[in-house]
Amino acid sequence: MNARPLALIVGAGDGLSAALASVFGEQAGMRVALASRRPQRLQELAQRIDGLALRCDAAQPAEVEALFAELDAVDRRGPEIVVYNAGARLRAAISDIDVGQAAQALQVNALGGLLVAQQAARRMLACGRGTLLFTGASASVKGYAQSSVFAMGKFALRGLAQSLARELAPQGVHVAHVVIDGGIAHPARPPASRPDAQLDPLAIAREYLHLARQERSAWTWEIELRPWLESF
Repeated sequence: MNARPLALIVGAGDGLSAALASVFGEQAGMRVALASRRPQRLQELAQRIDGLALRCDAAQPAEVEALFAELDAVDRRGPEIVVYNAGARLRAAISDIDVGQAAQALQVNALGGLLVAQQAARRMLACGRGTLLFTGASASVKGYAQSSVFAMGKFALRGLAQSLARELAPQGVHVAHVVIDGGIAHPARPPASRPDAQLDPLAIAREYLHLARQERSAWTWEIELRPWLESF
């Protein structure tokens, strides 16, 4: 059994997830598992942090179950931190929404969070400890025009997090929802017009680690993160 505690990021990519992997792996000394529908794109990052790149479609119950079973072989204690970072955006006017695409987006944004939380909770409750974190967005608390499907999914994920926080906290499992209220800086996106007008992914990741390290006498169930220029 690996001596380092295990962290799992579901819905991993090259943005916030990569920052989370770096902070958990390099700053906190954890072994990080990155789960994605396309794990091959994560191999370089996984090698750099001595982590794992695994396949998982979070909207498929069998794949989520298989992911956690694979991690059981790595560390029978299960992950100490699980981050649900998967998301699917669908922008369309209500009269133009494709129902099939809407159903797929809702499965990723909401059902996937439930599936991952169920597997994580079973293992965390058995150990009497753990941190389960959900990545939200501005749409978690504000429904924008032509963003009804995304808002539905993110509202549902927030409700899941709030309910689980009340259910699991008395049993030693910390659940928190992080509202990312603003654009995240990324090399592939145009730079912000003013300094710090976009969220620094590493700064966000350090807040996730802070949540995981909070003392249980002062647990946070939700935080909002935004650049200093973002209105609220």
